Amino acid sequence: MSSVCLTLQVLLLCGFLMAQQQQLLPGSCNFELGTCGYTSDPEYGSWRMNEEGHLITVDSAFLHDQEQAVLVSPVLDQQDWACVRLVYQITGLGSLHLHLRPDSDNFDYRLWTANRTSDSWLIASVDLPNTTISYQILLEGRAERGSGNSVAIFEIHIVPGYCIECNFEEHHLCGYSNSWNPNVNWYVGGSVAREPEFNLLENHANYNLRGHYMYVDSVYAKHFQEVAKLSSPMTTVPMAGCLSFYYHRDQERGNIFSVFTRDQLGHYEEIWRPEAYVTAGWTLVSVDIKVPYPSEVVFEVAFNSARGGYVAIDDISFSPEFCHTDTEPTFNPSIANCDFENGLCLYYQERAEAKVWSRVSVKPNAYRIGDHTTGTGCFLLANTRFTSMPGYVGRLHGPFLPGNHKYCLRFYYVIHGFRNADNALVLYIYDENNVAQEKVWSLADTSRAVWTEVEITYIKPMLSKLVFVSICKNFWECGLVAIDDITVSLGDCRITAGSLPGQCNFDSGICGYIQDKKGDKADWLRVRGLTPTSYTGPRGDHTTGVGYFMYIEASLMRPGHKARLLTSELRGSSSSQCLIFYYHMYGSGTGILSVLLHHGSREQDTLLWRRRGEQSISWMRAMVDYHCDVRHQIIFEAIRGPSLRSDIAIDDISFKRGPCDDPGDITPYSGFSEYFNEIEN
Repeated sequence: MSSVCLTLQVLLLCGFLMAQQQQLLPGSCNFELGTCGYTSDPEYGSWRMNEEGHLITVDSAFLHDQEQAVLVSPVLDQQDWACVRLVYQITGLGSLHLHLRPDSDNFDYRLWTANRTSDSWLIASVDLPNTTISYQILLEGRAERGSGNSVAIFEIHIVPGYCIECNFEEHHLCGYSNSWNPNVNWYVGGSVAREPEFNLLENHANYNLRGHYMYVDSVYAKHFQEVAKLSSPMTTVPMAGCLSFYYHRDQERGNIFSVFTRDQLGHYEEIWRPEAYVTAGWTLVSVDIKVPYPSEVVFEVAFNSARGGYVAIDDISFSPEFCHTDTEPTFNPSIANCDFENGLCLYYQERAEAKVWSRVSVKPNAYRIGDHTTGTGCFLLANTRFTSMPGYVGRLHGPFLPGNHKYCLRFYYVIHGFRNADNALVLYIYDENNVAQEKVWSLADTSRAVWTEVEITYIKPMLSKLVFVSICKNFWECGLVAIDDITVSLGDCRITAGSLPGQCNFDSGICGYIQDKKGDKADWLRVRGLTPTSYTGPRGDHTTGVGYFMYIEASLMRPGHKARLLTSELRGSSSSQCLIFYYHMYGSGTGILSVLLHHGSREQDTLLWRRRGEQSISWMRAMVDYHCDVRHQIIFEAIRGPSLRSDIAIDDISFKRGPCDDPGDITPYSGFSEYFNEIEN
């Protein structure tokens, strides 16, 4: 901790004046006189106050057998948007995570994480969106075993507003960072002015020589197009509204000043550049910003020579209301979503041709699988049996979506029996004149009769719509092609929101689930593709068709043997919870799948849901309402049936605040073959 103490002394000498200069909200703490109501969760290791005060640490030397220590704030009731700023340092091998713990919720939600070792204090800025629900902040520190590994927090400050807002009066600069360039960079101007600083005599906020702002000048520029970038903290949530700031500019021999947003993939989108090359004084700018995923705001200046002048900015603010009345309001692209359970939504077929696409529901069998949504619902099917023509062209049109937006489209398809699949299913983008602008996807693989996910990211400058096309030239080449669960969202498909706590599709691991080793005779296995025993098990996972799922392999078990998969310990909640998952129980000897509730004060586990015997060749959705206000675990228990055709699988587990939406899906117990009672015994 020697480097921590050294940099701490520097901070103290410089004077860390945030408390005097900003309105601090409850939950803020500088650890000078105590922990301000923050406590260590007794389930884990302890955070320790430094003997000299001013910081709190997790040190590998004091964690003993624990892997982490969790610092819990007092209960906070702040309904307006706020920003958490952490001053922290990681020494050696370790990590720091910030979680939000909403009241009446089973889970803690991770908002931010860091694992980079640093020789100095770092600033993190994390947005807390407005909410009517009380919550707590959790700081989880992990220090790897071995000497010299530690995590330290110097201050926690919670201030009103958004993290991208800044007046640059505090030394931390609100978490804004400069992309270092040897010749041109953003610097703090005002009372700590560098030379030369030209004629920036007044700070906009205070109109005196003591205020601060950020500026960049060209005096040291040596090469063509030398660039200085000032980047805001990455937002933690989507944001739409009015970004405002003041700027001062003097372009003597040429500079280029632009403001961009930059996403997690590093993609830039320009949102503003000035019309004036020279401003007489500080000029207010208001520009609308719409970012559907975490992004940074980047202020970029490029110089062509050492006589390129200067640019300064100050007082960055944000409002959730758009600043221009002619700005297109934020719209919901989910108007193009459809699971076909209650009709065609906003999709339609051309009247001039036969209705090739039909909304159907089938009883799953060896040659047909049910829908993707629930296993027993509806989907769209294109097939010559529904037309009088020997061949057909079937077009399914979606609703129009505004242009100049990046969209992420996801849908599922399944295909049976096509000999020539080139035109079995094709996706086009049409403009408002019904002219095809681009073929964005076509079917390439017809080998597996399983619902398969397609992801497409696209952007068009004009009003456009999705058109699904199925073409069959003659009767002998036509089979069955189906689509289901179309969703459209703003943004790039490669930028995912990340799984919520409790969610697991098993594609990247088992998400902290635990194999019960006490009374089990077998384990749940994580696999993808077909299971080895014929006439049992799924053909692919439920998530994408080509991903992973968990299942029991009956050939490795004896009749009546069971395998139990447990969630990590859940916190408990004062409100009901809805557990949603998909299960697959296909095979003549299929046994029993149960969902149980376990907590320490009861010897017997509580049965929440159960299915017996073969259910379907399709993945089926289960929705389970339950309530538990103490620490507990959910158990998925599979019992092998009397024959080898007894594979049982689960996938896509998630929790949400209850009650469950669809009462038709939540029958607690059903099935047949009551002789399985003897297997239970």
